[in-house]
Amino acid sequence: MTLGAALCGKEIPPDIREILVLLNVEYSGFDGQRHCGQMVIHRELEDEVRQIFEEIATANFPIEKMVPVVVYNWSDDKSMADNNSSAFNYRKAVGKPQLSQHAYGRAIDINPLQNPYVNRNLILPPKAIYHAHAHGTLLSDGPVVSAFERHGWTWGGRWTTFKDWHHFEKPE
Repeated sequence: MTLGAALCGKEIPPDIREILVLLNVEYSGFDGQRHCGQMVIHRELEDEVRQIFEEIATANFPIEKMVPVVVYNWSDDKSMADNNSSAFNYRKAVGKPQLSQHAYGRAIDINPLQNPYVNRNLILPPKAIYHAHAHGTLLSDGPVVSAFERHGWTWGGRWTTFKDWHHFEKPE
């Protein structure tokens, strides 16, 4: 897929469009094989994200799939329900009026079915369960969290008012 194809069908302000790049990423799948996925990210983060995913692949941490959210007609709910690991999606933060860090390509979600968003009774994707021993679950001392945090990213699994287990972000 090209960057143009990865951004089609969504009203995205020109100043946001011009800061985005399409990154090809190698990862270890749930089947134990190497796969090539794609994610749209902020261009400032390209080398850093490439390094992070090289570390994750070297650790053989399993990722279910990785395709741009355009494949799901820009539905974050459908992307998460399909256990898709993704980055850019021009949308608001859950339950808030401001744009999400995803809207700037500065956030990445990994394996949302194993690592849900949990805020009181709201679980996204619905029926997802965080279980520390499940295949593809992010752990505070695991290779994925370590790789992101070494590069200065924040993990939603460390938040105290709610948990966004699948979420990493790097604000400006």
